Amino acid sequence: MLAAVHQTWLRDPATGNYLLDVFREPHDGDSWICRRDERIRLPYSRIIAHTQDGIPYLVPELVLLFKAKHARRKDRSDFDAIVPHMSAAQRENLNELLGRVHPGHPWVTELQHHQAHEHGGDSGRLQ
Repeated sequence: MLAAVHQTWLRDPATGNYLLDVFREPHDGDSWICRRDERIRLPYSRIIAHTQDGIPYLVPELVLLFKAKHARRKDRSDFDAIVPHMSAAQRENLNELLGRVHPGHPWVTELQHHQAHEHGGDSGRLQ
């Protein structure tokens, strides 16, 4: 059953509030495998960033890739809030990933618009 379930929620039994949301993703050794397109495989060292205090987090382009599936209002708000803070390389990565996993997604056009207005380069691409 665990192989078929990729998300686990932890709730406070007293309040019913959700405290933690854990995603279990496929992997091959030290490489993450995209559940939606198994051709996309990236080393964990490229998809996990760390805060100055050492707290790990998923790079924003992958967070937005997951959110793009449903593109709810809250996902759109996250896209609008995060994209201006992403590097050109991160936006390009997200654009390429969306093109593979969600072809024709409306965010692709917006990311291309950001890229067209970007000056200079950035070599931090995932692919």
